Amino acid sequence: MKKTPESRVPAIQKMTNAVSGRKTTLAIHASRVACSLGMLLPGNSKWRAAGNLYLGVTTTVLQARHRYGTDGADQVATQVQAVTGLARLPVSPQVKDALMWYLAIQANMSYAASGWAKMAGTMWRDGSALPGVMRTRTYGWERAYRLTQRYPRASKITQHGVLAMECLFPVVYLAGGRLTRPVIAAAGSFHVANAFVMGLGRFMTAFPAMHPMVAYTTAPKSFPVVADRDDRMVKTALVLLAGGVTAAGVMATQRRARAVAGWPTSRTVTTRNGNVLTYDTGGQDHPDRPVLVFNHGLASTTEHFAWMVERLAFDLGYASVTYSRAGYGPSKRLRDTPYTVQESVNDLEDLIREALPEDRKVVLVGHSLGGELNRRVVRQLGDRVAGVVYLDPTHPAQLVRSDKQRKGSEIFTESLALMSLWTKLGFGALLGRPDWVNDLPAAYRKKVFAHYADSRLWVAADQEWKAVREELENYTGNLEPLPVPGLVIAAQLTVDTDPEQLLMYHDIARSHEAGDQHGEVVVVERGGHDTILTDPRHTRTATELVADFVREHCTPRAPSAVQESDENPSGKVGDTK
Repeated sequence: MKKTPESRVPAIQKMTNAVSGRKTTLAIHASRVACSLGMLLPGNSKWRAAGNLYLGVTTTVLQARHRYGTDGADQVATQVQAVTGLARLPVSPQVKDALMWYLAIQANMSYAASGWAKMAGTMWRDGSALPGVMRTRTYGWERAYRLTQRYPRASKITQHGVLAMECLFPVVYLAGGRLTRPVIAAAGSFHVANAFVMGLGRFMTAFPAMHPMVAYTTAPKSFPVVADRDDRMVKTALVLLAGGVTAAGVMATQRRARAVAGWPTSRTVTTRNGNVLTYDTGGQDHPDRPVLVFNHGLASTTEHFAWMVERLAFDLGYASVTYSRAGYGPSKRLRDTPYTVQESVNDLEDLIREALPEDRKVVLVGHSLGGELNRRVVRQLGDRVAGVVYLDPTHPAQLVRSDKQRKGSEIFTESLALMSLWTKLGFGALLGRPDWVNDLPAAYRKKVFAHYADSRLWVAADQEWKAVREELENYTGNLEPLPVPGLVIAAQLTVDTDPEQLLMYHDIARSHEAGDQHGEVVVVERGGHDTILTDPRHTRTATELVADFVREHCTPRAPSAVQESDENPSGKVGDTK
């Protein structure tokens, strides 16, 4: 819990520690119960204001310790307690109206955002969401699930009714307040049903706590009780919204510029497909050593290899090439035909043939999907390939052989489509920086986050995944023998959660052994699919494995003087980033 963002501020850490003791925690909870009971009694508004504010503050204080208070219902309840507490203080009527409008606008945003987010996915539109939820142990109810199966049409109508209520909640402000009661009744019924069917009891009290503010702000001013209501908060909110949209647009433009700019020393290659690939070189020029060519994974960037390239190229002196596939980052996909996986394979072949001398051998290093693309290009490059390194790679049969991968692919497909849609609409400005970005070297973080928050990465990934998934779902046969050495570096978290993955990794290694070459699988302890690249501890382990493999199996035996250059590299050749 101390690793959560809100707990990293020293002042908050002190406050969290102060309330973390068992006796202190019980005392605070007991006082909250007493305050809540008091709030149910009639009394002076000033005391009720103090009670509101106390409940809001203590919920916030306790949530960093207990994680209780982080659900949507708890966030709404805290907002209502804090804002109504402020409104009950001796402030002007205009301030009270502004605070009531604030909660009413929050209510509209809560429902509308939830509805349109559901609308973007396919499960709510095709009617499979409700039965899916009712089947779960967390929120499900077997009797309700059986009813959805017995009456699928009624189930679908119910789901579409929920979507309509949430998406169209702001229409409550139309028709001079005549829609207030039916809309609030529909929303309240929804929360009551969720409380009994899904066990979301706190939702039943939290969200309807905003409904009186909706009723107050929708009432026409012909009603004496609201005749003097100050509605300037609406204009203020619209101005703030316009300012936020403008700021988001500026931020998106800046991030797009950073994402497509490449590095100062970047170069480009135009492939047979008409795509323009941007690549970077680094390390030292030892003609007797192969060049390491790095191929990133799906929805990933070349900068994910930062720790590994820094070590291999700049510490150990290996020449390296990193590049972005067409559509990612600064690379452009200009081909106007539907994307195929073979397109990326051909692009990779063209990159190597044009960017490197004809007699220079390469070791292909690929993460996830990049490893599978590298495997496919080996035959096309022939004796140019000195070896292949797979970093927790994709296996062409993984959706056929692994139930976990097959189920995960459905969620992944939906997630990619949503990320592509929302980032194209500009919501990338709302994304927070993930922890794994902060684990990368400092010089790469801004650019990686710019990629992550920009729609280009997600659109390219969505396009790739559709073609890749179709091939993986229809894969038959065995892997062909590859006449080059191969090393599979597996992440322990991957093989622990899905043992079938380890079997498939050995399958990849055996394809190299079938070509009378070295084939090996090594597991990085405690490493995850992404952290073997982003976490410097796991990356160092993986990097040393790569260096040993290249030295032992991919590099011709050299005089001792050359071998010593591993320890003390000097004389950098080529561009670096």
